[in-house]
Amino acid sequence: MEHAIKKADRPPYGLIAVLMIGAFISFLNNTLLNIALPSIMKDLNVGPSTVQWLTTGFMLVNGILIPTTAFLIQKFSVRHLFLASMGLFTLGTILAGFAHAFPLLLTGRMVQASGSAIMMPLLMNVMLTSFPVEKRGAAMGVFGFVLMGAPAIGPTLSGWIIEHYDWRMLFHFVTPIAAVIVLIGFFVLKDKKDKVEIRLDLFSLLLSSVGFGGLLYGFSSAGNKGWDSPQVYGTIIVGALSLVSFILRQYKLDRPMLEFRIFKYPMFALSSVISMVLTMAMFSAMLLLPIYVQTIRGISPIDAGLLMMPGAILMAVMSPITGKLFDKYGGRVLAVIGLIITTVTTYYFSQLTLDTSYTHLMILYSVRMFGISMVMMPVSTNGLNQLPARFYPHGTAMNNTLQQVSGAIGTALLVTIMSTRAETYATELAAGAVGNVTATAEMQQQVAMQAMLEGINDAFLVATFIAGVALVLAFFIKRAKQAEDHLEGKPSGEKIVTKLADH
Repeated sequence: MEHAIKKADRPPYGLIAVLMIGAFISFLNNTLLNIALPSIMKDLNVGPSTVQWLTTGFMLVNGILIPTTAFLIQKFSVRHLFLASMGLFTLGTILAGFAHAFPLLLTGRMVQASGSAIMMPLLMNVMLTSFPVEKRGAAMGVFGFVLMGAPAIGPTLSGWIIEHYDWRMLFHFVTPIAAVIVLIGFFVLKDKKDKVEIRLDLFSLLLSSVGFGGLLYGFSSAGNKGWDSPQVYGTIIVGALSLVSFILRQYKLDRPMLEFRIFKYPMFALSSVISMVLTMAMFSAMLLLPIYVQTIRGISPIDAGLLMMPGAILMAVMSPITGKLFDKYGGRVLAVIGLIITTVTTYYFSQLTLDTSYTHLMILYSVRMFGISMVMMPVSTNGLNQLPARFYPHGTAMNNTLQQVSGAIGTALLVTIMSTRAETYATELAAGAVGNVTATAEMQQQVAMQAMLEGINDAFLVATFIAGVALVLAFFIKRAKQAEDHLEGKPSGEKIVTKLADH
C-alpha cells in the first residue's frame, strides 16, 4: 500500500515525455495538412467536398477505432500500444508521401489515423492515473502547451514547405521524425502489464464501425450528392440505427467495449456535450479559413500559415495558465468567458468580404483561439475528474470518440453548407449577369469567387449558432468531485489497476 502511494506521488515523467513527443508529431501532421488543402485540390484536380475527406476520413477512422482503446489500454502495456500506434502512423505517412492519386493519399491518411487513434486516449489515461485530482489542471495545462505547440508551428512550416517544395514534402518531412520516435519508444519504454483476461466483443466492434462510419459517410457525402440522395440519408439512417443497437448492446455486456454508464455522472455528461459542440464550431475556422485566404484572396501558403501562427502560439501559452486557473476557480468561469469570445469572433468571421484586411483576419483568428483555449482542456478535465478511477480508460476513450465524430460531422456539415450555398449563390449571380452580353471569363471568375465567399460566410454563421449552444450549456458546469466507486454488484476483480514504471 505504501509502495503504491509513493508511485502515485512520483508520476512517470519519462514515460509521459515519450508519449507526448509521439502525440505532438501526430498533431503536427494534422496542422501541416490544413494549409496544403488548396494545393492538393489543384494538383490532384479535386473539389472542396472531396479534399475534405483527408480531414473527415482521418476522423472517421479515429471515430471507429477510438471506442476500442478502452479495451486495448486494459489489455496491453503502454509500450506495446505506443509502438503499434507510432508504427502504423509512420507507415501511413510513407504511403501518403508517395501518393500520386487522391485514393492513395486518402489511404495513407487513414493508416496514419489508425495509429494516432490509440495515441491520445493512451496519453490521457496515463496522465489521469499519474496525477491526483487537485494537481490535474496544471498537469493537463502543460500537456496542452506541448500539444498546442504543433498548431503554432504547423501552418507556417507547412506554408514555407509548400511555397518551396511539392506538398508531398510535408509527409517526407514527418517520416524520419516518426521513425526516430518509434526507436526511442522501443529502447526507453519498459513498462509491463499484468495479464488481463478480457476479450473484445467483435459484434460490438461491427456495430460501432457501421454506426459511426455510416453517420460520418452520410454527412460527408452530402456536399457532392445533396441531402436528398438515397446514398446520403440511407447511410445516415443505417448509421443511426447501428449506433443505437451498439449502445443497447453495451448495457447488456458484463465488460462493454465502451462503457455508456459513465454518462450517469452529470459533469462528465455535460462536459462531453460541450466538447462535442465546441469541436464542431472549432473546425470551421481551421478548414474554411485556409480555403478563403488562398483560393479567394490569393494569399500565399506561407502568409496563410503566418496568419494563423499568433493564434496558435496564444493558445499554447494560455494552456498551462488556464490549467492553473482551473485548479483555482473551476471550469465554469473559464468556459463561459471563453465561449462568449468564441461565439462573438465566429460571428465576425461570417462577415468576410473580398477585401477583408490581413491584419483583421489575424487578430480575429488569434482572439478566437484565445477563447477556445479557455474552454477545451478545463471542460474535459472537469468531466473526467468526476469519474471513479476504474472508468478512466472508458472516459478518455468516450471523450476522444465523441470529439472525433463530432469534429468529422462538423467539418462535413460546414463544408457541405459552404458548397451547397456557394452553388445557390453562383446560380443567382449568373442569372443576374445573363443579360450582360459583355460577360467575360474574368466576370465569371468574379461570380464564382463571390459565390464561394457567401458560402463560407453562411458556414461561419451556422458555426456561430453551434458555439452559442455550447455557451448556454457552460452555465450549468459545477466543480466536479471524484464520485465514490460503486461496482454495482460486479466482482471486485473488475477494478483496473494500471502499473506504470518510470524508465
